[in-house]
Amino acid sequence: MKKTGIIFLALLAAGGWGTSFAQDKLSLTLEDSLKLALRQNPFYQAEKAREDQASAMVKEAFANFLPSVNAQGTYVLDKKVMSILMPSLFGMPAQKIKLDFTRDYQLALTMSVPLYAGGRIMSGYKQANLNLQATREAIRQSMQDTVFNVKKAFYGYLLARQFADVAREAVDLSEKHLKNVKSLYEVGVASRFDLLRSEVQASNLKPQLIRARNGLNTAELGLKTLLGLDLKQPIEVKGELSYQAFEADMDANVSQALASRPELVQLNYQKQMAAEMVKMARAAYIPTLAVGGQYNYWGNNLKFTQDTWESYYSFNLVLNVPLFNGFVNSAKLGESKAMLKQLEFNQKGLTEMVKFEVHDSILSIQQAKESLLSQEKNVEQAQEAVRIAELNYKEGLATNLDVSGAHVALSQARTNHSQALFDYALALAQLEKAIGAGRDVSLDK
Repeated sequence: MKKTGIIFLALLAAGGWGTSFAQDKLSLTLEDSLKLALRQNPFYQAEKAREDQASAMVKEAFANFLPSVNAQGTYVLDKKVMSILMPSLFGMPAQKIKLDFTRDYQLALTMSVPLYAGGRIMSGYKQANLNLQATREAIRQSMQDTVFNVKKAFYGYLLARQFADVAREAVDLSEKHLKNVKSLYEVGVASRFDLLRSEVQASNLKPQLIRARNGLNTAELGLKTLLGLDLKQPIEVKGELSYQAFEADMDANVSQALASRPELVQLNYQKQMAAEMVKMARAAYIPTLAVGGQYNYWGNNLKFTQDTWESYYSFNLVLNVPLFNGFVNSAKLGESKAMLKQLEFNQKGLTEMVKFEVHDSILSIQQAKESLLSQEKNVEQAQEAVRIAELNYKEGLATNLDVSGAHVALSQARTNHSQALFDYALALAQLEKAIGAGRDVSLDK
């Protein structure tokens, strides 16, 4: 009875409890993959975190408009008082007297309000706001890069899966043909040479199937990494590479790219920031005006009930006129102007690069489309060629080499067709990225 109970528990643990620890298979469409990547991809999340930093810098810049108030408490640990020599008066000898002008305990409250800073504060605040906008464009660029990379990995997985299917089909066809050759060999119709050649052909195709399956596993790991998933997480990718008709408008796409590409928008914000830096450098030559105040309360002990505590205050109007600081201001002004000129050249170069990317993407779409349309007909012809070759071989009208050649041609046709579908889908994704379209913008017309 004990043995039966132990065996029952072991079977229960293996069949029930063991599966409860296994991870459920995650089903993924392209849209699911995009949402998951934008939620879990660590590099995109790191880029998004920069917005909080930029927002804090705006608050820091705004704080310069506000008064600053500080409180300070001081306790004198040791001191040496001033001594003066009183001259002789009325026949009395001269005496040395010590005067203590300090108090052991001092409390101070200081306040400062900027009235005019030559535009420094306003330029700093504008610069912080422009930096926030530039940061948001950098985040948008990171989002588009992430979307493109996920699409590329997703389509790459679908392509690897089709390659594995093509390799599996090639092996099945060769094994089927080998079976037919054996049957014909046994009745004396096929030669031993045909049999050996068919066996070699079937064996040669198996390593290709192994490589195709390994490529599929690698593509799966790459997709999981982009999605921020555990590499041990089982997934089921849903979808097929397919053709979606699309006609590009070169002029419209270039105009959209120049208006929407986050890199160009970000660079425009950076130019405005550099212009504010020039203003700040010029403002360093301008006097500043501020109001300051101080309230002091001090005494020789902490007993506030006694009359030993005294207070005084002062309000000041402070004018600061820069005269000479070792040519630092002129150096900063020259640095700011050089940065602005550098950004202008970068903007010009980036504009031309964006135009090139749009043209290149559209040419890639056209090339992939032409290749795809040609390969669709080619697959049909290759399938018919295999059917005819196998039938003719049975009738003795074709050689074993003819059948093998037809099989190879079919595998090549299917491979080319799958590759063309992948190239077309990837070219569409490249165009979407090139024109700066958001992930919810469809290219279909």
